[in-house]
Amino acid sequence: MIHILLFQPEIPPNTGNVIRLAANTGCQLHLVEPLGFSMEEKGLRRAGLDYHEFAKVKIWPDFEQFKKEVAPKRIFALSTKGKAYYHQVSFDDGDCFMFGPETRGLPMDILESLPSEQVLRLPMHPGSRSLNLSNTVAILVYEALRQHNFSGLS
Repeated sequence: MIHILLFQPEIPPNTGNVIRLAANTGCQLHLVEPLGFSMEEKGLRRAGLDYHEFAKVKIWPDFEQFKKEVAPKRIFALSTKGKAYYHQVSFDDGDCFMFGPETRGLPMDILESLPSEQVLRLPMHPGSRSLNLSNTVAILVYEALRQHNFSGLS
């Protein structure tokens, strides 16, 4: 199973879209507090449609507790500061894809705590700031699923 971790997400519709993605792909979604919204927020529920009941979502008080209890095989952080491209990595079951808050990205201390080859980026035009969070999550998840021939999906 792939783990998706949203670190302090801020925009409800993005998280709702990722809930829907997790429900449709069998990924486990983890949210690290503080969240920039209530889980009952209308925008979150609207984006997730009726998929909330089918998604595995766990909320964590902090990143350290997540790491301790889940112990993912590897954590890959997505950042515009990454040097490695996502498509150059072979992903395994049990890997975790971590994404930062929409307005500021992951904190430097988290990025620096990971091996540089686990801080990934997506190719973009020079000068581009970033892609939408939920789009980026979908790109990574589907690349990992593609590498495993979409096992368990039809």
